[in-house]
Amino acid sequence: MVQSKVFSDHVDEYEKWYEEYADVYDSELVALREHFTKLPENLHGIEVGLGTGRFSRPLDIKEGIEPSEAMAQVAMSRGIEIMGGIAERLPYADLRFDFVLFVTICHLDSPKVAFEEAFRVLKHKGSVIIGFLDRDQAIATTYKERGQQSTFYTNARFYTVPRISTLLKEVGFKNPQWTQTLFGELEDITSVQQPQPGTGEGSFVVVRAVKP
Repeated sequence: MVQSKVFSDHVDEYEKWYEEYADVYDSELVALREHFTKLPENLHGIEVGLGTGRFSRPLDIKEGIEPSEAMAQVAMSRGIEIMGGIAERLPYADLRFDFVLFVTICHLDSPKVAFEEAFRVLKHKGSVIIGFLDRDQAIATTYKERGQQSTFYTNARFYTVPRISTLLKEVGFKNPQWTQTLFGELEDITSVQQPQPGTGEGSFVVVRAVKP
């Protein structure tokens, strides 16, 4: 994962963002949680690149990886078990998990390799769940335009829905299910939004796909 030093150096700023944009954050959580409700109960899974645990904790994910030591310390204080490692080389055995969650793919060195690793550690019929900012929609466009003004997105690489769809297919995942949220500019979102099926309108997209 890239930018781990940036995240380590700005933990407080990272945490503050979730407080300032609480409705954005909660909208993303609602969209992600909807996909988890489609899974069987009592599953064992991980989040890859979980930061300070802002998604793992409310989604009841008990372990994962985070390359930023400072971020990992906060996540551990929230009760999450952290393994050292990166998305492109997961420190887990084959066929171990029922699901793998990503919410930071714009900071990956190689999304395809990361998805291949997720495929490897998933059991058959296991699911990968990916939340990402659609490159073609408003919020990612704004981050790109602001460029150097953004602490965390200066070197981020945003992806389109077709690109993520292609990567999942190339890796071997099947039956992708898509939903979207964050309709409008970041500053205009002042209440929690409910996710809608499909893509092409919301800035935050969630896809769930299955390992055969």
